[in-house]
Amino acid sequence: MKEHALAHFGLYEFVRILAPGFYFILVLFVYIAAFTLPFFPFDEWEIGLPAFFIGAMIAGLTMYAKESPKKRKAFLSNQPSQYILERSRRIKDAPAMSEDEARRLYFYILNHYIPATVRDKIFFFGTIYHVMISIRRTSFWFGVLGIVFVAVKIAASGHIFIEQILPVAVVWLIYVLNVRYNKADRRMQENYQDQIFWLSMNSTIVDELIAKRMHIQTEP
Repeated sequence: MKEHALAHFGLYEFVRILAPGFYFILVLFVYIAAFTLPFFPFDEWEIGLPAFFIGAMIAGLTMYAKESPKKRKAFLSNQPSQYILERSRRIKDAPAMSEDEARRLYFYILNHYIPATVRDKIFFFGTIYHVMISIRRTSFWFGVLGIVFVAVKIAASGHIFIEQILPVAVVWLIYVLNVRYNKADRRMQENYQDQIFWLSMNSTIVDELIAKRMHIQTEP
């Protein structure tokens, strides 16, 4: 992979970590302030600001490591590596290629053969997909938690405060809009279809690399 491609890849991965992490910590801080919870993370900005950024990094890394968006059907469907796997089965007298091998070959093609502009588009929409799914799930669970906090406050004081209802309503609004106008899944599928189209238009290269990889595998 070329140097500028590595820089772009690092930037996209950085966004995948920070964007969901910042959203998580922002909503957490707003909830703590709105519901006057006893463990408000420090009134002095000298401590609160580092706590915010460090917390965002930790939350983002945790969600990044979990990689739960990859378990979604929209992510698993129409994988370009599946196209390579199916192409490999058409080559006669060659050992069968596993899904992991097809995936590794796909990343090799992505890094060394697919044009930089196409690769940047792949990384961009992949990043958007991960960020939006993480925001959606974070919004849902904070929305549920917010309802619990509101119910507890009403039971304790008998009053409803707008500064407590508003952040919960905003979180639910973000969730509903994310679900109602969900473009992440569709964009991810379009992203895959574009990659499969490129692979099909360059099937000679794909077949040569499959044959070469299988030849290397069968060498003593």
